[in-house]
Amino acid sequence: MKSKKLLTIASFLAVATTAEAAEVNKIDISGLQRVEKETVLSYVNVKPGDDVNSERLNDAFKKLYTTGLFSDISFDIKGDVLKITVEENPIINKRFFDGNDKVDDKMLESEVQLAPRSIYTTAKVQEDVQRILNIYKRVGRYAATVEPKVIKRDQNRVDLIYEIDEGPLAKITKINFVGNEHYSDSDLQGEILSKETRWWRIFSSSENYDPEKSNYDKELLRRFYNNRGYADFRVISSVAELSPDSQSFVITTVLEEGVRYKIKSIDIVSEIPDMNTDGLSDSLNIEVGDWYDASKVEKSVYSLTDEIGKRGFAFVEVEPELNKDMKTGEMKITFKIKEGARVFINRINIIGNTRTYDEVIRREFRINEGDAFNAAKIRASRRNIENLNYFSKVDIQTVPTSDDSKADINVNVTEKSTGYFNVGIGYSTVNGALIRTGVTENNFMGKGQQLGFDVGISERVQDYNINFTEPYFMDRPLAAGIDLFKSESDYQDEASYDEDTMGGRIRLGWNYTDDLSQSVRYTLRQDEIKNVSPSASIYIQNQEGEYVGSIFGQTLYYDKRDNAIDPKEGYFLSFGNDVAGAGGDEKYLKFDAKAYWYTTFYDYYTLKMFINGGYIAGYDGESVRLSQRYFLGGSTMRGFDSAGIGARDKYTEDALGGNWMIYSGAEMIFPIGLDEVGIKGRTFVDVGMLGKPDDVSYKIVEYSDTPRVSVGFGFSWLSPMGKIDIDFGFPVVKEKYDETEVFRLNFGTSL
Repeated sequence: MKSKKLLTIASFLAVATTAEAAEVNKIDISGLQRVEKETVLSYVNVKPGDDVNSERLNDAFKKLYTTGLFSDISFDIKGDVLKITVEENPIINKRFFDGNDKVDDKMLESEVQLAPRSIYTTAKVQEDVQRILNIYKRVGRYAATVEPKVIKRDQNRVDLIYEIDEGPLAKITKINFVGNEHYSDSDLQGEILSKETRWWRIFSSSENYDPEKSNYDKELLRRFYNNRGYADFRVISSVAELSPDSQSFVITTVLEEGVRYKIKSIDIVSEIPDMNTDGLSDSLNIEVGDWYDASKVEKSVYSLTDEIGKRGFAFVEVEPELNKDMKTGEMKITFKIKEGARVFINRINIIGNTRTYDEVIRREFRINEGDAFNAAKIRASRRNIENLNYFSKVDIQTVPTSDDSKADINVNVTEKSTGYFNVGIGYSTVNGALIRTGVTENNFMGKGQQLGFDVGISERVQDYNINFTEPYFMDRPLAAGIDLFKSESDYQDEASYDEDTMGGRIRLGWNYTDDLSQSVRYTLRQDEIKNVSPSASIYIQNQEGEYVGSIFGQTLYYDKRDNAIDPKEGYFLSFGNDVAGAGGDEKYLKFDAKAYWYTTFYDYYTLKMFINGGYIAGYDGESVRLSQRYFLGGSTMRGFDSAGIGARDKYTEDALGGNWMIYSGAEMIFPIGLDEVGIKGRTFVDVGMLGKPDDVSYKIVEYSDTPRVSVGFGFSWLSPMGKIDIDFGFPVVKEKYDETEVFRLNFGTSL
């Protein structure tokens, strides 16, 4: 077809050059089937009686050819007759996609331009082929191929078939970082969306290469460093190299960390007359002596803007000015308050949310329609929407309207999967062989609700849990939820009994600030002590039976950690208490407190210090039952067996628990060269004390409230099945009746 066109053009030019200035009195057109003669004449723009030269014919040829109606065009002048011969492009009768299993027809149809009853041209076919390939690149299939096939039909019609070989997903085989001196490759990989291919990521798309995701990774790296003091950080380049077989990528990111800055001074300066800045510093989220943190500076801008608005200044802009000294690593921050443009928000438009309700997004906005335009509040709104973790992309744009005093806010979001399925198998020295599986949906039915189901089965413990959380109860920022639970536990080794527990809990939580939060709860549970051995302690035999607990409780949290999953700096505090007795068989008061502190030396060595304490006491003549007492040992006192510390029957050696507990220690976490797979080493010192129950006699019970001490080392692995701890503990201070163990393998999470 292409060679035919070239010959036609060449022949036309040869004719055209000979026709210097011929008068045309008649125009003959041949080859038309669907196109009207008048259509051709309108493009040729030659009438009988006109003089025709080569330039005019050349222009006519170009106009006809660019219509896309014809595959072949020729001109011939004989005497005073202009003869035009055309061959029409065929019409597409039907269009098919064949071989597309991973991308549905609707997505392909929305992208390609050739459709049934449209005019077929090879140029448009090639454009559509490229469009289809681009779709497959967006879903990570760079090895995809598309071959167009044409089947001729009568009446100059054709069936067009795109034969597609989708090929495999292009995986990320390696992610390299160059220039990172203070954080390891594994630290940085933990912050970005793209992940290296691993066998356990069979249910994840994070290992599939996506250019948009890689671009967002640059922003995540910038936030990571900026929030840890590195205000000069920048990504110099990020290159994705495609393998020769188009089936895998190697991503290399070159970065420059820069200097880490500590805040030397903070000032607030107003350029608005009559504005008093006294008291505004109380709204800041940062302090002198802190490491620079871009997120806290941004929150301070929002808090200042909000406080200034309460004082009657609606149109303001707060700009942080950073004065950095690269030699000393010190920074002076000046918050400059300026008068902003007098613009109001007209409409907030949500675009791209096919599943998530508009309300879920709108309630995260810190600015409403009709409010004064405020850039700080818009940035805070975007951060809130991103933190929902429902969207892979959040883009907020300000759009002017016909009214200069108003502006629209367009929020463009791209939804992502919010459901998670997990399954794990393993072995624990406490519970033996185990399997755990669960399903969690964090955006249930697009309403922002969380629904989860979890099952764990091992040789000694079986537990079942269902939970539901509504994050905006009664259209307020109150997280309301309900939990249903059931467990069956075998304590024959420790205390010669089994325990079944079932019940439910309703809860309500809220935030006072970004760091301070509180939750209240009501729990109704039934505990059954059963299968008590005839040789068990008399104090355990007396506990056999079913008991119902009706419990009200609350917990106050203060969290200043830099990361809740893998903290390196900061501290965490909590205080809670429970009251049982509003119905049921249990009557007790319970108090618990926790404190954790983290600091990191030389970027990779993290020191963790902690202390936990608890106290429980019965009232109205009731004793604290076995299922509510404290036990120490195992994962809560390494080097000692589960329930290995505390009061113990002299004759049966059954553990009886205690009414109060103190457990503290220190732990140093360090790299061992296995950062890529998430394994770190640690050394530790544990100190613990356990009080005796209030209903036992010293005559038949061995008990001492002296502190126990153990030291040891271990390893932590953030595996695809969850956190796995391996510890070797060695008691240094213990009582002769305590039960010890050196090795412990534990599955689970901890602070």
